[in-house]
Amino acid sequence: MRLGNFSVSLAVKDIAASRAFYENLGFRQIGGNQAQNWLILQSGTTTIGLFQGMFDSNIMTFNPGWDHTGSTLSEFEDVRDIQQRLKDRGIALTTEADASSSGPASFTLVDPDGNMILFDQHVDKPR
Repeated sequence: MRLGNFSVSLAVKDIAASRAFYENLGFRQIGGNQAQNWLILQSGTTTIGLFQGMFDSNIMTFNPGWDHTGSTLSEFEDVRDIQQRLKDRGIALTTEADASSSGPASFTLVDPDGNMILFDQHVDKPR
């Protein structure tokens, strides 16, 4: 199963302080809007998202259709196909993508230890 680009979405208390901290570790902003309380930072192929007031906890995020730079892949496994494969394996989902849609979509699940996992596709289903 090809899950797409991986990042960690961090629930932060002070986005400016978190940004400064991670920039001191060598990360640089590649996306987001600090005024809207979200930023995407990268160091090499490592990506983190900083989200103030949007999530209750940290989330592991997979982006089907994207490589590590956020560029759209010409071939990838659609989020709805991944969702169905997981459901077929008996994995319970906490939210689901509309299986009849073809545009951007997402679904979530929780691992056995309570960690949230988000599959968040921002591009149209491949043809």
